[in-house]
Amino acid sequence: MKQMVAINQFVINAIGSCKHKPAKVYGNFSGEIPHSDTNSTNIAQKYVKESHRQAIFHIFKASNTILCIWIHSISLQSINFVVMNIPSKHIEEAVEQLASLPSIGKRSALRLVLHLLKRSPEEIERFAQAFVTMKSEVKQCTSCGNISDKELCAICLNPNRDTSLICVVEDIRDIMAIEATSSYKGIYHVLGGIISPMDGIGPSDLNIDTLIAKAENEEISEIIFALSATMEGDTTNFYLYKKLKDFDFNISTLSRGVAVGSELQYADELTLGRSIMQRLPFESTFQK
Repeated sequence: MKQMVAINQFVINAIGSCKHKPAKVYGNFSGEIPHSDTNSTNIAQKYVKESHRQAIFHIFKASNTILCIWIHSISLQSINFVVMNIPSKHIEEAVEQLASLPSIGKRSALRLVLHLLKRSPEEIERFAQAFVTMKSEVKQCTSCGNISDKELCAICLNPNRDTSLICVVEDIRDIMAIEATSSYKGIYHVLGGIISPMDGIGPSDLNIDTLIAKAENEEISEIIFALSATMEGDTTNFYLYKKLKDFDFNISTLSRGVAVGSELQYADELTLGRSIMQRLPFESTFQK
């Protein structure tokens, strides 16, 4: 029976992420691993050199044996990267910081760091200062929650905007997406998230009280719910509707249906069903 040995935590970062921590990684190689060889780097290097390319990695939670990831036939190149030693602690720290960003793994982070290393000191200083300045100078709009360099964002300060029309969005990325259409002329209200019990996010964690205050104190003609068409988004929409339904203005939400350019055979049942139920007069499809 093959021996199973624990490999250090750094392997987890190289072969994938595991939400269950603390965790141990076990390597089942195609050869016997002696008990005395406990250093993970030596073990990996030894069996890579012997061309044992077949490996199965199991990541388990500490005591519950929950399988998080199963990788079969890991390539020799991947294993070599895992055991690669970075010659500089400063480079290693830079790699760690870049790898902490979303969608950037250790391999991509190392490539970026090595590229930055070739830049001139002046370029690196401008690069780093840009992030320092961003963190210290960028503010949240005191009216809608959008990002801004001033107390009020450019949208709220624009006199051509219809301040009686409010579009409720989850975060600033949704504002950017809607603004790119050039079809909306009202203002926004950023919730800062959506209700998600699984993530521990409740109504009190969102920017809802200020929206209700606007409904009470400002002249509003319509509030548009522009949240994602997910269970969490619909839950948030329903919660906001219960809070706002007694006010004297219209409450609407984004229409949902078959996307432009898509074929019906690829549409899911829920989307297609809503498209049928919320069908429009044909003339309205080509009128501005």
